[in-house]
Amino acid sequence: MPEQETPSTEETPSTETVETPPAGNGPEGEQSTEEKPEEQTAETVPAEVLRKQVTEANAEAANYRTKLRETEAKLSAAKTVEEFEAATSELRGQIEALERQILLKDVAAKFELPAALAKRLTGSTPAELEADAKELQKLVSPAAPETLSGGLNPDNGADDFDPVKAARAARKRGY
Repeated sequence: MPEQETPSTEETPSTETVETPPAGNGPEGEQSTEEKPEEQTAETVPAEVLRKQVTEANAEAANYRTKLRETEAKLSAAKTVEEFEAATSELRGQIEALERQILLKDVAAKFELPAALAKRLTGSTPAELEADAKELQKLVSPAAPETLSGGLNPDNGADDFDPVKAARAARKRGY
């Protein structure tokens, strides 16, 4: 009796091809962001550094949540216009300080300055901060080595090498 074939439950790959839009165009014709640089940085940064950054970001977010709750309590407790103005002026001061910190971090990261020097940047506008960061970068950046060879230099002693002499010396030494 011939065996009957049972239909396969495995899915067969479809022969349809999906056309991808050209690079730089999103679904609505907008430019899409390339994610390749982010993938490369994630591969080159050690896992311990990434964990530390995530921990710091989580702690910072928790700090902001507690500040939000405190602020909400102050604003809800304000009954007069003066109390409300005092609370909002305090918040404006905190917002300006945080914006300054973010601007300093961005400029320092752009010019690859350490965090200790980021605090020392002077200026009130981004252009002034960038000019100061350029000056600090000149002082901080490591000097380029004289040579970039990784060890042996093939040019060393190339003039006095005689292959016949080298072969005779190897025969004398034995194997």
